[in-house]
Amino acid sequence: MSTAGEAPGGLVTPEYWDEARKYLTRRDRVMKRLIPQFGNACLQSRGDAFTTLARSIVGQQISVKAAQSVWDRFSALPRRMTPANVLKLKVDDMRQAGLSARKIEYLVDLALHFDSGAIHVEAWRAMSDEDIVNELVGIRGIGRWTAEMFLIFHLMRPNVLPLDDVGLITGISKNYFSGDPVSRSDAREVAAAWNPYCSVATWYIWRSLDPLPVAY
Repeated sequence: MSTAGEAPGGLVTPEYWDEARKYLTRRDRVMKRLIPQFGNACLQSRGDAFTTLARSIVGQQISVKAAQSVWDRFSALPRRMTPANVLKLKVDDMRQAGLSARKIEYLVDLALHFDSGAIHVEAWRAMSDEDIVNELVGIRGIGRWTAEMFLIFHLMRPNVLPLDDVGLITGISKNYFSGDPVSRSDAREVAAAWNPYCSVATWYIWRSLDPLPVAY
């Protein structure tokens, strides 16, 4: 079964979204309150796998505004943003775009993984979430959190629970525990009612903190 449909502007939206909204509204008191607040807004994906992961590396440990500025300069260097073209870039040019030596190493390693076929993009559709995470964390500069964001925002997998995400933990604390501290096991207990749509519930928890939807 297909999990995505085309939206205006080349963005892709998950076909399971409406079904997930109804399910979560029935199962969870907080979701019943949150979901109607955001109308028809939903998860959206754009771009290809390599570009999405490259953007995540560029954006590490800097503000969103700074990341966009560096990305704009970096992405103007190759004629097209492909692994092979990135491997042809000069280090000095990448440094002038605002990339640190470490991020350049990470981007080159990412490009090598894609260019050599070490990353099995075509096989991802049939692979489990955990197998994809294990493949991605083998790339320098990509940890579990980045891999899980990729599962949610690029592959639009419906049941990802990113327990390393500060926003998710903060949002669970605010919405379910009146702002009291929340452990990972607390978060897992709350999320038991979300299964098999943890990604969707997580998206609404993020919206409760920042109403502006994110698209990667």
